[in-house]
Order: sequence, then structure tokens, then C-alpha cells
Amino acid sequence: MNIKYASQADYTYVVEKDRHIHPTLIESKMKEKEIYILWEDGVRIGWMRYAYFWDNIPFMNMIWIDEPFRSRGSGQHVVQYWENEMKQKGFEMVMTSTQSDEHAQHFYRKMGYVDAGALLLDTQPLEIILMKKI
Repeated sequence: MNIKYASQADYTYVVEKDRHIHPTLIESKMKEKEIYILWEDGVRIGWMRYAYFWDNIPFMNMIWIDEPFRSRGSGQHVVQYWENEMKQKGFEMVMTSTQSDEHAQHFYRKMGYVDAGALLLDTQPLEIILMKKI
């Protein structure tokens, strides 16, 4: 598997696949190198997108691996890649979140993330906030 920053050539892929971000924000996220594209044998297999909580702590907003490529370690690989990059930039902590009804919470805990709080919205399950010292 190969990880690269998203480029203009990836724009359509990200817009079509990532339904959790407003399309007008994708170009600026690509420009800031805040979206990674995961590749395998010349084919895009997923992406990871992040931002900054309180404009200060790297926060992984979304990680997605296309169904046929799951359970091969790609998610773990891209998270470790991102954590290493954030550490090289001088950050000491990273964060993410997941809904309480999603299996991802177990994935993040296995990767060393610990519960740091929660957010309760009217229309969605409890959002678990997780953090990790890097």
C-alpha cells in the first residue's frame, strides 16, 4: 500500500466518496495537505482526512477504506503514517472521534487511543472523543 497527499487529480474521487465534507472545502484541504489517498497496485482504495481541534491539536476527521480492501492493515498503516507525520511536525497529541454505535472505537483503542469525552447531539448516537499522546 502507498500513501500520498491528495492532489487535484483525486478531487472527483474524494467528492464522490467522502459524503461527510462539503465539496467546497475539499480543494483547500488538499492544498493544505490534510487529505491522504491510499493506493494499492495503482488503484485508490481509500482516504484519510484531518483538521485541527481548537486550531492546535491534529484531529483525524475521517478514515475510509473501500470494502474490498478492508481487514488488510491499511487503516492501521495510514493512522501510524499520520501520527508519525504529526510527531515530526512537533505535535505531542492527536485526537479523533467515532460514534458509539460504530466498531471503529475498538480499532482506535487497539491503536492506543483513550477516551477523552463525548458529545451528544439530538439526532445522532453519542460521539466518543479519543486522544493519543505521540
